[in-house]
Amino acid sequence: MKGIFEKIFGTYSNREIKRLNPILDKIEALEPEMKKLEDKALQQKTEEFKNRLKNGETLDDILPEAFAVVREASVRVLGLRPYRVQLLGGIVLHEGNIAEMKTGEGKTYVASMPLYLNALEGKGAHLVTVNDYLASFQGETMSKLYNFLGLSTGIIVHGLSIEERREAYSCDITYGTNNEYGFDYLKDNMVIYKKEMVQRDLNFAVIDEVDSILIDEARTPLIISGSGDKPTELYKAADTFARTLKGRIIDQSETKKDPFNREMKEEKMDYTIDEKAKSVTISEKGVQKAEDFFGVENLADPQNMELSHHINQALKAQNIMYKDKDYVVKDGEVIIVDDFTGRLMFGRRYSNGLHQAIEAKEGLDVRRESKTLATITFQNFFRMYSKLSGMTGTAKTEEDEFREIYNMNVVEIPTNKPVIRDDKSDLIYKNEEAKFNAIIEEIKERHLKGQPILVGTISIENSETLSRLLRKQGIKHEVLNAKQHEREAEIVAQAGRYEVVTIATNMAGRGTDIVLGGNPEFMAKSDMKKKGYSDHIIALADSPIESNDEEVIDAKEVYKALLQKHESETKDEQKKVLGAGGLHIIGTERHESRRIDNQLRGRAGRQGDPGSSQFFISLEDDLMRLFGSERIKGVVDTLGMPDDEPLEHNLLNRSIETAQRKVESRNFSIRKHVLQYDDVMNKQREVIYDERKKVLEGEDMKDHIFTMINDMVDGVVELYTANAKYPEDWDYQGIEDYLGNIYLPESGLQIEDKESLTKESLKDQLLEIAKEQYEDKEEEVGEEQLRELERVVLLRVVDSKWMDHIDAMDQLRQGINLRAMGNEDPVRAYQVEGFDMFNEMIKNIQLDTVKHLYNLQPAENIERKRVAKVTGSSHGNQEKPVQKTVIKGDKIGRNDPCPCGSGKKYKKCCGR
Repeated sequence: MKGIFEKIFGTYSNREIKRLNPILDKIEALEPEMKKLEDKALQQKTEEFKNRLKNGETLDDILPEAFAVVREASVRVLGLRPYRVQLLGGIVLHEGNIAEMKTGEGKTYVASMPLYLNALEGKGAHLVTVNDYLASFQGETMSKLYNFLGLSTGIIVHGLSIEERREAYSCDITYGTNNEYGFDYLKDNMVIYKKEMVQRDLNFAVIDEVDSILIDEARTPLIISGSGDKPTELYKAADTFARTLKGRIIDQSETKKDPFNREMKEEKMDYTIDEKAKSVTISEKGVQKAEDFFGVENLADPQNMELSHHINQALKAQNIMYKDKDYVVKDGEVIIVDDFTGRLMFGRRYSNGLHQAIEAKEGLDVRRESKTLATITFQNFFRMYSKLSGMTGTAKTEEDEFREIYNMNVVEIPTNKPVIRDDKSDLIYKNEEAKFNAIIEEIKERHLKGQPILVGTISIENSETLSRLLRKQGIKHEVLNAKQHEREAEIVAQAGRYEVVTIATNMAGRGTDIVLGGNPEFMAKSDMKKKGYSDHIIALADSPIESNDEEVIDAKEVYKALLQKHESETKDEQKKVLGAGGLHIIGTERHESRRIDNQLRGRAGRQGDPGSSQFFISLEDDLMRLFGSERIKGVVDTLGMPDDEPLEHNLLNRSIETAQRKVESRNFSIRKHVLQYDDVMNKQREVIYDERKKVLEGEDMKDHIFTMINDMVDGVVELYTANAKYPEDWDYQGIEDYLGNIYLPESGLQIEDKESLTKESLKDQLLEIAKEQYEDKEEEVGEEQLRELERVVLLRVVDSKWMDHIDAMDQLRQGINLRAMGNEDPVRAYQVEGFDMFNEMIKNIQLDTVKHLYNLQPAENIERKRVAKVTGSSHGNQEKPVQKTVIKGDKIGRNDPCPCGSGKKYKKCCGR
């Protein structure tokens, strides 16, 4: 149906481009007028636009002129003139959608126009990218343009101080990574003084590599954690025990053919491995062995839950976590390898004890677990922006998810020059050995012609296997995987040179253009680095902007000479590469997502360059083995072809795409599931963060405190009058005991006529006493001092209770899926129980706050204290990488002064 509609009316992208063409014509028509302006007049346009916005015009009204100004400024400052298709991409971004633009189409420059336009409102505009290198490189490059037009630019990277961050966020345009933006948001909601906050309200963002950030990383929430319990010997004991067990991999085909036979086989094993679900299940036989090994009567008893958990994690570590694929061991540490980019994720740790289980497996020191103190998913963080947009080379396959989760449409932007890359059909082999042999033959053949070759692998293990085979053949090559992380940009920049062979794990978001014949700019800058020039001076040397600084003038001359030298070298080499057919891409297996395959293909054929791509697949590849249909094996057996001959059949190609669609659909469900749970936390998070914000803004909290007192008295009266019909039978002693610990005087309640008493009059009497006692406290402490004490106490109680609540919600989340066994919707159960737990936390916040305020004593030094000290940041979920933050709470001794400021010992006050 969709196909018929598109044939009649055109695709969504075609219709959007048709709608935007008149705006593009207006921008193009303004070019002669802008060319006539002197630099000063062009720069004054920024102030003119700001005034017009103040006088009632909208961003859409000034868009054509603003884009025309940026285009002309780009020519003068960067020596680059944005093409019509780049203007089109900029409008799509301004409208809050996703611009799908092929590799090499200049997305960095496309973002400059909507960023400039939206920054004119003075609310800030963010460019979000995937790593510090890209944030720094793009920020440094584009700052020349923005500064020329009178706008300030900030760059957020790891390791900045609070002052540096605040300054960067206060700039008109800010470049930074998704992790840094997210963690700064969480940290801003953990500070105790407003001056420590660094971010402004989240206004407008352009996300580079939007599919990587909003899709690939959406399963892994951002986490700030505190130190948990010390590691026990249980990890090592569980690892030792797991090694004594025997298991088997579930073969899905066995279930269909003979389910009874499969059950019989499983009974003989201690555990089974389901590679598709990435899970390990211990059998009854395995449970019996565990009970004997650890000397427990029943492993299923509640007191043995921790032991059972450790055994399960040890089995996972042993059987579904692979060294040099999922992680590497470096300098005595287990370092996770990113699934999507192949980069090492330094500092991140698997949560839920899995990282410790891997450490035990590898014979390393087992480090302590941690407790979650603040968390948010990327979905909920980025949906807080007033307007969100993104750009990538590959988004179309996930457009339904972008529309449903983020309310963004995907618009395919035509390339500036036609793509002439030759994407060849997949070659399918019966086994992995035949596939690798065919790949080596393909490389040899093309290498003889001098054609540059980029080989994409899914794992470090495969990249090293290929490297070993190429060394045997005497073919010189470079390997780019997590182990060569430091040389990444250098290796990628030279991947288009004559006779160069490069093997790389997933190429998504590498951020360096592969230029045929070599990248002369990168080569010149690399030479300057070797000569001792700083990154800042090199960036200025590459700028068309004139400088009076002697060091910069000297650097410009050096850079110019080096660039000319490398351009002459690469020009001749480029002709040879073009003659050999351009860059050839080899995929060693299909990724579970079509997007990642397309990203690899997209490295060739940039800006109209020639190039080609081909994927080599074996029926032993994980995707084919786990998600390929039984029909594929049937076709292969029927054809009866030799191992070393590729299989080419339409059914096979369709089956590969079907397998990928299955995995994509499954991954979307997982991400949606994560979001459903985080949506519950998100509503709660908004309430708590709003409460903190009032305190930090210095609002008068007296009325708020009296609302708490009112709610507390309501609850107490309802509780102690509920079981009696007549007023004389109410539990007055219970009320006195409860409120006597908070604010009731020693004389207690003085009620003369109990028979005529109503609940309302009892509440009024209790509230009147509360008001009198509070006024006495205000007179004793001082009005201004009490207002600050209200903020101090409220902030501390809210932080303490919220952190405990996050941990409790995490515990609830861990076990909630078991409800499905009782035909109960786990998400619904999580919502209901989470709501009850949140209400209970709010009651406890009210009670503790009121209690502290009534019992505090006059104190000279009133200071806000942090409940936890942040020393790092993390990104992960239960079974995905978690970069743990070590946060240690301030431990209070029983005889220390109470931190609430009461003047009493801790054991006599809050410690009770």
